[in-house]
Amino acid sequence: MTVILHLSDTHFGTEEGPVVAALQALVREVKPVAAILSGDITQRARRAQFAAARAFCDSLRVDHLLTLPGNHDIPLYNLAARLFAPYRGYARAFGHNLEPELEFADVLVIGVNTTRPERHKDGVVSPRQIRRVCERLRGARREQLRVVVTHQPACVMRTQDEKDRLHGGEEAVQAWSRAGADLVLGGHIHLPYVSDVCARVKAASRTMYCVQAGTALSHRVRHNTPNSVNVVRWEPPAPGEPRTCQVERWDYDLADGRFELTHPYALRLGE
Repeated sequence: MTVILHLSDTHFGTEEGPVVAALQALVREVKPVAAILSGDITQRARRAQFAAARAFCDSLRVDHLLTLPGNHDIPLYNLAARLFAPYRGYARAFGHNLEPELEFADVLVIGVNTTRPERHKDGVVSPRQIRRVCERLRGARREQLRVVVTHQPACVMRTQDEKDRLHGGEEAVQAWSRAGADLVLGGHIHLPYVSDVCARVKAASRTMYCVQAGTALSHRVRHNTPNSVNVVRWEPPAPGEPRTCQVERWDYDLADGRFELTHPYALRLGE
């Protein structure tokens, strides 16, 4: 079985020390082969914040790491940097590839950079990005869990979150579901949930789920939800068996000082 940790919106610079320690303990417990960090790694894209985030990621000692920039990872007040070198700090800590991928025998993970320096906090997925992801998905094998990662949510559960939804998200989830995606991971709104795309998006013809993470480490919790992360467990099906995966939401319990499994989901995937 392949185990993947999905965390988002760590907002280093606002992280809580006990929550950091609890997440490190959780990683030692579940032993993920990969960690996916879907943006807003820092609070204000400062050098010290990126350094702290990099040190934290290294402390997890996972074999594979996939990170994406979020809107907070682009300088806000340094206008020159925002205009001429918006990803310099991010690249110094996590590399110049803003759309990384991971591929194993049984998992394909495709990162999509949805930040745009000129749009402040809004995210965009372009037609070219949608097509690129579709091409990669169509080449995946049945035994591979097919995962797309964005920062801003591609699908929202509440009307009031539509303003924060990824621009182009409707077209993206329609195309990606047809091309074979199983999960679309995201963050940005600090609200964890699992959403059946077919139930919410017209013309999404194949089963696919949007899996959102809350804020992993920051005191900037919202919506009466605690710090939380997701754990994805995948085992390729035997011939003739349905494709299913487990998604687990783990919430930080302040009283116990640890992350606890609160919402397990058994997801039936498309063929």
